[in-house]
Amino acid sequence: MATHLYIVTGASRGIGKALATKLDKDPESIVLRIARNNPEALEHFLTLDLTDIDTIPEIINWIDENRQGAASITLINNAGMVEPIGLIGSVNAHSIQNAVALNITAPIALTNAFIEALEDFPREKYVLNISSGAGRKAYLGWGVYCMTKAALDHFTRVIFEEQKSVKNPVYIASIAPGVIDTDMQSVIRSSSIETFPLVERFISLKEEELLSSPEETAQKLIHFRHSDAMKTTPIADVRDYD
Repeated sequence: MATHLYIVTGASRGIGKALATKLDKDPESIVLRIARNNPEALEHFLTLDLTDIDTIPEIINWIDENRQGAASITLINNAGMVEPIGLIGSVNAHSIQNAVALNITAPIALTNAFIEALEDFPREKYVLNISSGAGRKAYLGWGVYCMTKAALDHFTRVIFEEQKSVKNPVYIASIAPGVIDTDMQSVIRSSSIETFPLVERFISLKEEELLSSPEETAQKLIHFRHSDAMKTTPIADVRDYD
């Protein structure tokens, strides 16, 4: 039986956990979950800190061990952080460095290793980057987060163009998942108005029950991954595919 391999980063909570759980229900799929901890002791789980790029070979080794007979292989770069929140001029430099390492360096380095390792893989290959509307609109207090997601989007555009001329191309897209009721939203709502002037808006979204659940969003992301748009639309928003 042909299998479909999925690698999901940031898979211990939020969207990542919901994605991995839904994908794992398909008997023809094998899902590798990656996160800093594995509280439920799940199988096919690598406990890695993706800010350390020296851990990437462990992920590639897992792909190499499971790729035989695979019908498709999909990397979902989901791990990310919204911190540091604050107006530029008041943000801790080490916090900036950590955000860049997780939100930019990790997905770029992992995508690079994924493309290199699967250069001769003749079947379908995908990279789905979980972006944010913050990468496409300026939010006061989110200078670092906005920058990292904009960088991820533009990196995706470059790879999309590069892969057009490749014999066994990787299909890549960067998709904004909307506003979701996750731990990240809790962090946002706990911000002060001084560090994040738009905090009241996000508090209202929660109070008015306008946040999507991780499970609902995961289903939409999976639908996008299996749609024709995955091969033709490098920059997308999940709300356009309801």
